[in-house]
Amino acid sequence: MTNADSHASTRNEKFIKATPEALYRAFTDPSALAIWFAPGDMTGKVDHFDYRVGGGYQMSLYYPSTEITMRGKSAEREDRYTARFVELTPPERIVEAITFDTTNPDFSGEMSMEVTFEARNEGTNVSILFKNIPPGIRPEDNETGTQLTLEKLARYVE
Repeated sequence: MTNADSHASTRNEKFIKATPEALYRAFTDPSALAIWFAPGDMTGKVDHFDYRVGGGYQMSLYYPSTEITMRGKSAEREDRYTARFVELTPPERIVEAITFDTTNPDFSGEMSMEVTFEARNEGTNVSILFKNIPPGIRPEDNETGTQLTLEKLARYVE
């Protein structure tokens, strides 16, 4: 899909050698999220966390100082967002509604992230589906960032 499509979506999957319970905990523990959820060389900080349907968290993802292009959605080197928990079904599924803290209309609106954990032999298939990606985010960039995040998650839990 093109970035002009207001209903762009992406799906990433990764087999990880960990239980669904361990993976679910990694998604619902703010100290864990701060370690693994930022893609690639980015770092993360969870500012607030309320684990319940209707609750959620605020998180900042920081681009590394080596990043030449200032491309943050909230500040030069920062993507700050609020995630609201829409569904929490341990240890099978998490659905979040995500809104970026930005004045740029290209990054505005509510994006959905659905995470599923499917037990397999000696591990779990983790699937992340993003829906309604804001038009300022290229789907291929979202896919790449999600893949990098899943690789960090695997290193964190394995």
